[in-house]
Amino acid sequence: MISQPLRAETRSRQGVAVIALQGDIDGGEEAILQAAFTAATQQGDGPVLLNFGGVGYINSTGIALIVGLLARAHKERRQLLACGLSEHYREIFEITRLSDFMLTFADEEAAVVGAIPA
Repeated sequence: MISQPLRAETRSRQGVAVIALQGDIDGGEEAILQAAFTAATQQGDGPVLLNFGGVGYINSTGIALIVGLLARAHKERRQLLACGLSEHYREIFEITRLSDFMLTFADEEAAVVGAIPA
């Protein structure tokens, strides 16, 4: 399997800061995720949505990076949401209990509608 470098694009949508992810998430992607989260939080006090629709692979170190973003969001008193997870990664989020602390949605539209305003 050829690894696809991670790209993260941030934008705002109805008060929700969206981080659209493309590629694979592994331990080497921490700087990209942290920079994207910082850019997203500069767009206001609202929730941050991680859109995994373009992510093909997340290894265990990548899951740990997502846990780190969740901890950062909690420290900053900011809601962190997820959408676009494949069935496999939805199961991983349940097994690791990430879904206990991060609302997950099928797609970006549902996430924006379901986000709790700041």
